[in-house]
Amino acid sequence: MKQVSEKVVSRLIIYRKYLKELLADGQKSIFSHKISAYTGASAAQVRRDLMNVGYNGTPVKGYNIKDLMTSISEFLEKENTIEVAIVGFGNLGKSIVDYCNGRNSRLSISAAFDTDPNKINRVIHGCHCYANTEMETIIKENKVEVAILAVPREDAQKVADKLVACGIKGILNYSPTRLQVPANIYVENRDMLMALEKVAYFANNVHGGKNK
Repeated sequence: MKQVSEKVVSRLIIYRKYLKELLADGQKSIFSHKISAYTGASAAQVRRDLMNVGYNGTPVKGYNIKDLMTSISEFLEKENTIEVAIVGFGNLGKSIVDYCNGRNSRLSISAAFDTDPNKINRVIHGCHCYANTEMETIIKENKVEVAILAVPREDAQKVADKLVACGIKGILNYSPTRLQVPANIYVENRDMLMALEKVAYFANNVHGGKNK
């Protein structure tokens, strides 16, 4: 598979989300400048990004939306389902499972881990919850590659170390701390308070409808 930058991957995911909305509205084709207007990337950048997935439009009809979505999905994901586990099955963890499952047929949150005995060995929100002590066995048996971390800050690094030891290749981190992991492990941090602080700043510094 052709290797591209994180920024390209992020834009491709945004393109696919937009295309899905258009397809649901009954639209069949689209030109690069329309994708550009939605995403903020230039039309030339859109075309370069889409060349990475091996799909080209035509000057007359533009891009076939359904075919382009398929090409982006094939580029971004494996043909088989990617198994995902979530560690920390409190309110945040449950909300993440509810939001994610069913939205992408190639991503499945198939296991949850927690230390609360009232959750262990139960199916909650359609996801089986296991004890943290079962992490290595379940991850290896189910060939889980990606983990979502939704544990308190003081537990995050210890849990991340265990996930890496179990063979996890990527971590989506919702804990408010930066993880120290090997260079070959991909980590995406989601600090919700930081995001809220950013929104609050720009909400109070808007002039003429545009952020300065």
